[in-house]
Amino acid sequence: RKSYGEKTVLDGIDLTVPEGTVFALLGPNGAGKTTAVKILSTLVTPDGGQARIAGHDLAAHPQKVRAAIGVTGQFSAVDGLITGEENMLLMADLHHLPKQEGRRIAAELLARFDLTDAAKKPASTYSGGMKRRLDIAMTLVGDPRVIFLDEPTTGLDPRSRHNMWQIIRELVTGGVTVFLTTQYLEEADQLADRIAVLNNGKIAAEGTAEQLKRLIPGGHVR
Repeated sequence: RKSYGEKTVLDGIDLTVPEGTVFALLGPNGAGKTTAVKILSTLVTPDGGQARIAGHDLAAHPQKVRAAIGVTGQFSAVDGLITGEENMLLMADLHHLPKQEGRRIAAELLARFDLTDAAKKPASTYSGGMKRRLDIAMTLVGDPRVIFLDEPTTGLDPRSRHNMWQIIRELVTGGVTVFLTTQYLEEADQLADRIAVLNNGKIAAEGTAEQLKRLIPGGHVR
């Protein structure tokens, strides 16, 4: 649960996300999706309730939770004043990686996310899609087991969005658990093993894409 003054943002939501799956929290703007991610990633304290992430209790062991997770928000954590490579090396330093290892991991991730050519350019010159890719690459430096992606494709053009979907699919094949928030039905449908629909701080429905589609018979186009 979470309230800000009179406004209840999360009204007792209950979620279980199996390891190695993509879980989508779907809902309109202001439904409470970002607040849920902020609570689960230790940035905001809930007013009530419990959560366990990668086996760690959120309230009792926030440091252990932080060590197991990565977070990519709608608003990029990329520093535009330094290059893509320097952003990656900064993350490696923050994770206390030895210099050699930091350089190796940075180079591998930049290659994996198709950023090697742009690695020496200031990140402020990157397109929206490139910044998002760099953001996720930075998140992966710490080898997280659970990744929170808060509206990862908002504001991207269709091609960049499809690239991002491919990246998210690959993350899961690597055994990572992905918790994704999105406003886009199609995105949840494409990516998620399970979807929960959040509306006014409550879970309105939960299930696989197929189950949810059966709940609401669609129209038809002639």
